[in-house]
Amino acid sequence: MEHITLLIGIVIVTALVFDFTNGFHDTANAMATTISTGALAPRAAVAMSAVLNLVGAFLSVEVAKTISSGIIDEGSGIRPEVIFAGLVGAIIWNLLTWLAGLPSSSSHALMGGLIGATVASVGLGAVNGDVVVMKVLIPALAAPLVAGIASLCATRLTYRVARNADEGQTAKGYRAGQITSAALVSLAHGTNDAQKTMGVITLALVTGGALAPGSDPPVWVIGSAGLAIAAGTYLGGWRIIRTMGRGITDIAPPQGFAAQTSAAATILASSHIGFSLSTTHVCSGAVMGSGIGRKGGVVRWSTAGRMVVGWALTLPAAALVAAGAAFLADQGDWGVTLVAVLTLAICGTIWARSRREPVDHTNVNDVSPATASAEPASESEPEPEPAGVVTTAMQVVAPPPPPAGVGTTTAAEERAQPGTARTGNRPASATSLG
Repeated sequence: MEHITLLIGIVIVTALVFDFTNGFHDTANAMATTISTGALAPRAAVAMSAVLNLVGAFLSVEVAKTISSGIIDEGSGIRPEVIFAGLVGAIIWNLLTWLAGLPSSSSHALMGGLIGATVASVGLGAVNGDVVVMKVLIPALAAPLVAGIASLCATRLTYRVARNADEGQTAKGYRAGQITSAALVSLAHGTNDAQKTMGVITLALVTGGALAPGSDPPVWVIGSAGLAIAAGTYLGGWRIIRTMGRGITDIAPPQGFAAQTSAAATILASSHIGFSLSTTHVCSGAVMGSGIGRKGGVVRWSTAGRMVVGWALTLPAAALVAAGAAFLADQGDWGVTLVAVLTLAICGTIWARSRREPVDHTNVNDVSPATASAEPASESEPEPEPAGVVTTAMQVVAPPPPPAGVGTTTAAEERAQPGTARTGNRPASATSLG
């Protein structure tokens, strides 16, 4: 019993570490658009998000029940070592995608880790496949589409309603709306993602005999999970904030307001019915929808494509890492110790690598070279909009137009030069990139 108690303690600490990484990994979901449009200063934004994540953790336990007694069969012989291995897989994948600045799903990393460790240690029969399909996979596909379509419609409606209004006044109003909607997303994130760690800790307590199967998370579990995710949120996942705020599309205040409101509504609805939804999928889909919804808006599909690939890899990659960790942990105390040492070494290496190119609140709105080289989508006859960062960069390096009278030809000269295409006097360097 003493060994089990110690092991449960290790699992609880590891779960809270995962919750911490979940916090800074998903800060971008609530605050990326608010920071990129300047509605809030970066530090103030993450502080507000941290407080509301903590509050949201106390509002519901439906998602926690899905994790603790839905995906994994509690009576199938699951031991604390299995949960520990699942958490290791989720933590390592979270840190790898954070290093790459990739908005992947912490929720799917956690569920993939639990599934991989369970299959490796107990067998496929211990996984409730119907729950995985209905409450994980289907929402994973539907969430970004629903949020994206809602955001697209909201963005177009917003611009239509305000088309005759004073731009300066509407910008102030939309910035205030962004702050409100960002607060709602943060609250929704706490009601959804913090509960996943509560569910894991509750599952560990059930497998160790400290709680009866089907129990709700104790108050101390809810409080500790809320504090851990709030602390991670305040730290700020600046790399992912940069990608979501600047890498997908150039966001104006009306777009940010529409995207965040659509995302918050989707997340809160899923929390109410117990869907273990990926807030990353929802918020990324909403940002892309806002880019499509604005006439002349820019969506960088190369960045979006990288994100989708990351989403597809998250479940199997975390499951594979967790399965290897479960194999070692099943060997006994030395196996658990080895998994812990290897995890610390990998996490330390990732952190050291991140220090070579630090991203923080001072440079979060700078554009990375990969983003700046992405080719934006074009639209015919775009309405006048502020130039995006990609357009501005291309205008800087493009050669200036020739002076008047230099490099132009008359109609007679064009007829005298076979093969010369008539393009008018518009220089090629003036072509718009959308």
